[in-house]
Parts: sequence; C-alpha cells; structure tokens
Amino acid sequence: MNTKESLSLKCNRIFNESVERYHVANSVDVEMQNPYESFEIEKYLYEKNHIDAVQWHLEDIIRKPDIDPAEALAIKRRIDKSNQERTDLVEMIDNFFLAKFKDVKPAADASINTETPAWAIDRLSILVLKIYHMNEETLRVDASPRHIESCRKKLETLLEQQKDLSDAIDALLDDIAHGKKYMKTYKQMKMYNDPSLNPELYGKNK
Repeated sequence: MNTKESLSLKCNRIFNESVERYHVANSVDVEMQNPYESFEIEKYLYEKNHIDAVQWHLEDIIRKPDIDPAEALAIKRRIDKSNQERTDLVEMIDNFFLAKFKDVKPAADASINTETPAWAIDRLSILVLKIYHMNEETLRVDASPRHIESCRKKLETLLEQQKDLSDAIDALLDDIAHGKKYMKTYKQMKMYNDPSLNPELYGKNK
C-alpha cells in the first residue's frame, strides 16, 4: 500500500497550518515563523501561504471606508511589495519542479498546460484562505440566518473547488512525471515594479 503523501495533500496541510498559525496573533505585522528550515518544497509552501494570509488582511484593511489616506497609501505600498514577493515565490516553486522533472523526456505528443504547477498551487493557497474565512462567516453570532445559510452554500462550493483543484494539480504533476505534459516557465515581468520599465518612475525627473 502506497502511503506517500500527494503534493496536493502536502499543500493543503501546510497551507492550513500557516493559516491557523497566522490567526493566533491575527495581525498583519506578525513575524513569520516558518517551521520548515530546509530549502525543500515545504519551506516555500509555508512562506507562500503566509504572504497570502498577510495580504488577505491588508486587502480588508485598505477597504475600510474611514481609513486615513496616508495609512491607505502605506498599505498599498505593502500590497505592491507583497505581490512581488508572491510572484517570486511562485517562480521558485516552479524552479523546484523544473529541477525535479529535468530528466523526464516528454513524449512526442506531449502538450503544455495552460498554467504551471506553481501557479495552480498559488490558486490553492488562496482557496484555503477563502475556505477559512468563509467558515468563519458561518459561525458568526451577529449575522442573520440568511447570511449564515448563504455562506454555508458558498463554503460547500469552495470545498468542492478545493477537491477539484487538488486532483487537477496531482494529475498535472503525474502527467509531467510520465512525459505526457511538459512545463515551461516565463518570468512574470511585472513592469510597474521595475524603475526601468514604469514610465512614471523612469520619466519622473525628465
């Protein structure tokens, strides 16, 4: 009997661990305490979800109608930085898979997927956060029964989506491992963060 943990199970386990640990302090300023110290996939997965968790709450805070404009601008800067860190981590995770499958020779009829394994894992990380917070909504004592029931139905859909996405990730990795699909990576090339590509930055002194 094969008891090896699938990649999707590993992802969901580590993402849940990260989300639960974040909400102990429940602060966007909480210091990340990554329990995975080696440069293996677990370390990257935990760090990825922690960044997502912090950004999730920054996105909530910045939408407060009475937020001070200076605070909103500071949070927007944090979100921009977080987006870049998130993208960098996704690319690191894809590099892990590129190294893992470097000796696999794709079949002659192998096809490329619409997204890389790491970008699918990125969606799974966000989905775990959605599930956590939607479940919180179903437990509110200050909400109406209609709100609770609506959130329960949404939670059911999210859980179904989590299963489907998890299965799809495992299937994609299996196809790559057996040469049925191959992966290529492209740098995201976010232009707004690059002083040499954003005209508002390189042209500001002209």
